[in-house]
Amino acid sequence: MSGASALPDGPLVAFYGDDYTGSSAAMEALTFAGLPTILFLEPPTPERLAASRQFRGIGIAGTARAKDPVWMEQNLPPAFDVLAGIGAPIAHYKVCSTFDSAPHVGSIGRAIDLAVPRLGGSWHPLLVGTPAMGRYQMFGHLFAAANGVGYRLDRHPTMSRHPVTPMDEPDLRRHLAKQTARSIGLIDFVTMANGGADQALARAKAAGAEIVSLDVLDQASLIEAGRLIWEHRGKRLFVAGSQGVEQALVAYWRSAGLISDSKPDLRLAAVKRIACVSGSCSPVTAAQIAHAASNGFDIERLDATRAVDAAEWSKEIGRAVGRALAALSSGRDALLITASGPDDPAIDALNAAIGASGASASAVNERIGAGLGQALDAILETARLPRAVVAGGDTSGHALQAMGIYALTAIAPLTEGAPLNRASSDRAHGNIEIALKGGQVGGIDLFCRARDGG
Repeated sequence: MSGASALPDGPLVAFYGDDYTGSSAAMEALTFAGLPTILFLEPPTPERLAASRQFRGIGIAGTARAKDPVWMEQNLPPAFDVLAGIGAPIAHYKVCSTFDSAPHVGSIGRAIDLAVPRLGGSWHPLLVGTPAMGRYQMFGHLFAAANGVGYRLDRHPTMSRHPVTPMDEPDLRRHLAKQTARSIGLIDFVTMANGGADQALARAKAAGAEIVSLDVLDQASLIEAGRLIWEHRGKRLFVAGSQGVEQALVAYWRSAGLISDSKPDLRLAAVKRIACVSGSCSPVTAAQIAHAASNGFDIERLDATRAVDAAEWSKEIGRAVGRALAALSSGRDALLITASGPDDPAIDALNAAIGASGASASAVNERIGAGLGQALDAILETARLPRAVVAGGDTSGHALQAMGIYALTAIAPLTEGAPLNRASSDRAHGNIEIALKGGQVGGIDLFCRARDGG
């Protein structure tokens, strides 16, 4: 089929993100291409949704990446029903660009199985590569860059030893096949490059493939992936993948003249003081924490072992808030952390405390994230700060829920995959600027850049 000569009116993409940081990255890709997008942090009420019809992208951020299949079966169908009601031609289940998932937690396959009956389509593209983020897929295998060096995902210094979803299989078809019984095909990079993608898609569908993985290695293959999705969307198409889905669509729409090639002039202004929290154990975040400590930030370490007991954790949060406010009063910025890198002894100490107490690891992790959000909320309200950063994909979800924020709109670039957003909240101090940073995202100066602008 051929694409339309103009984009249809109304929302173009409706998406659910399986964590908050990734959801904001999908919003970023559309907004900064001139397609205004709103991200709800819970399924919106009919009234809020009706007031959002002017947006070209409408997203719902979730925490499915950290949840088991039982939770997914209870919570994803209502969210997918909301996406279906939006009526956008593309419905997207947004996953991390490092495909964080396993059969028992964050199962992308289970999410697909739940989405397909509600969101439809004659095929379901799987697009994970996003070159702008240093993620590349070649012959079905995913590669990710770290410190400028590319690694096959099972050899990546972080993802191969992720504490919850370590990646031991770079072939996404094999990895996903552990999570769903649906047949998975592939359109590889060579086929994408030599103009054979349409015929390959027809062959894959004829062979019974329901999910079709698309290689993306560079800008040309990104555009071709976007074309394939858009021109073969039918009435509505359900897609799974990273923010590369939105980036591919934007790249194709630009190449076809369907949207302007110009970008909005959005500048990140400086602020005098900033407060940040981090529940990330990534080495990328550890380097950012160290850089911040040398550039005006006071690093306040929380004892995460106290989170096995709700009352003790509440006291620890109170102490951290007091220390952060004292740092701000002395002219320094505040950064609250639970660990610094994957080798931090605090991680083993927390695991030992969870084991000794018999507490649920997932419940403790949720308590940690919520506590960081409560701390940040108190700091922002007391110090009247205009801007904040939350580091950690799972942390961001629990923290923003605790802060009472119900929606975000991107307002300026901070770093690829982590825009600065305007928060919507019913609280008096809720109109703040906030960035959500995944563990692998950003340069070493990210926290400083969030304060200093540029």
